[in-house]
Amino acid sequence: MTEKEPEKWLKIEISAPSELMDALGNFLTETGAQGVFQESLTPQNTAADFPEPVIEEILKAYFPQDIRSEKRIVAVQKYIDSLYEIFPDFEKPSFTTEIICDPDWGEQWKKYFKPLRVSNNIIVKPTWERYTPSSRDIVIEIDPGMAFGTGQHASTRMCIEAIEDIMMKDRSIKEWKVLDVGCGTGILGITAAKIGAQDVICVDIDKKAVEIAGENAAINNVESSLRISNKNVATINEPRNLIIANLTAKLLLNLRPHLIQLLLPEGYMIISGIIELDAKNIEEHFSADPLTTYKVITEKEWVCYMLRKKAANI
Repeated sequence: MTEKEPEKWLKIEISAPSELMDALGNFLTETGAQGVFQESLTPQNTAADFPEPVIEEILKAYFPQDIRSEKRIVAVQKYIDSLYEIFPDFEKPSFTTEIICDPDWGEQWKKYFKPLRVSNNIIVKPTWERYTPSSRDIVIEIDPGMAFGTGQHASTRMCIEAIEDIMMKDRSIKEWKVLDVGCGTGILGITAAKIGAQDVICVDIDKKAVEIAGENAAINNVESSLRISNKNVATINEPRNLIIANLTAKLLLNLRPHLIQLLLPEGYMIISGIIELDAKNIEEHFSADPLTTYKVITEKEWVCYMLRKKAANI
């Protein structure tokens, strides 16, 4: 019996100012990274009377080593060049590449993913960490595997905050029918179910994400409320009164007509995954009839829109 050849991975390590980290991390994930991890490196031996040292931020991204590796490296270089053009006052990011075998994903995640209070009532914690909740805490347990969505990213946190805000304030909606588009780990659909939604549809085009979302739904005892499918949202035709789409500006614009069609009158839509540079374009298309802006949340260069559909004409 021959021993299985170890999988090879392309590791791209980027050094950049902290202000550019989220944009870079989002780009790497979109480009196909199977894991993106951030570290801060503080310079050693800084004297007490010197100014606060600049903390260097490092992003480590892992891609499957295949015929697309060279294209990915070129794409990263182009993106860094474009970031530097937009933000010339920041130091230009630099990166190195390396081919490695079998990084230990589980241990990597455990280093970076700790319990986190995301909003007033919601705590997101990894399954392997202990946390003693207070009486009001709603605890979401997540084992991310290799899917996106741990609550560590600004866009995920803002979506959770928005879900809590809408579902806990609007008591006029007696039965929440939710759609989580591009569900990743299932964290947003699970949050809605934990707050009280009985009917949550979660869709993702990534088979692995759907598998992980199913496991996380079971861990959180909400699997009876969630329907998780490996399909394109364009195939969904059930009306919803809450739609959550944490994607990219480009995908949101493409999906806009279908999402508006699915949204019931007086229903809510939460959209995020949007950087400030794309905000104006998103507003022009989404803050327009039949939608109105209910609230906007921002964190660093990320924006989350809470929208509401107008009542039906009688």
